[in-house]
Amino acid sequence: MLNELRIRNFAIIDQLHLTFGPGLNILTGETGAGKSIIIDAVGLLLGERASTEAVRAGSEVAEIEASFRLPDDPELTEQLRHLLDEQGLDDPDSPDWVVLSREVRLNGRNICRINGRSVSLQTLSELADLLVDVHGQGEHLNLLKPKTHVQLIDRYAGLLPLRREVAQQVSNLRHVRSELQRLRQDARTLAQRVDLLSFQAGEIAAANLRRGEEQELESERDRKSVV
Repeated sequence: MLNELRIRNFAIIDQLHLTFGPGLNILTGETGAGKSIIIDAVGLLLGERASTEAVRAGSEVAEIEASFRLPDDPELTEQLRHLLDEQGLDDPDSPDWVVLSREVRLNGRNICRINGRSVSLQTLSELADLLVDVHGQGEHLNLLKPKTHVQLIDRYAGLLPLRREVAQQVSNLRHVRSELQRLRQDARTLAQRVDLLSFQAGEIAAANLRRGEEQELESERDRKSVV
């Protein structure tokens, strides 16, 4: 699924562009060659805590970008598309691709993007978890994450379509409840408006106003001012 990985000004890496082919890809090298740094860079796309120490000496910002082709798994692809569509992050020009990127700046600011659009770190992490799973000593092994257990069980049981249907119904219910609350609020506002207008109408009626009274009062005022 991972097609390209670009790393710039990260740790000891100046610029690195890796292109991966289908099937198994192996990165080899002696100790200190930078293999672990590449994994650390991918970890930033998974939502790992970013430190300004990761920015290469003499640089202002470290950048990591990875492009993924959507997997052949229909259920997983549908789940990815649903998340992208829900967040408004789908790219109609490249519907079968997803691009994740993250910037770490010396001033401490982090910028996360999906398909070129800024997102929260949580959103980046949620999507990346569906695209990448790091096996080994890292803490990103999905089997060790309790939040992924239901997802794995539902996928195994073929329940993802039913789960999405339930999620849609829950969304509809929340919308109806929100609309009902708005209507109730409007009804309260309308009742308060009626009470205010009724009170004002009562005050006007109690004043016993008559036609021409304003002119009489003005004439009386002018007469008194002359005296």
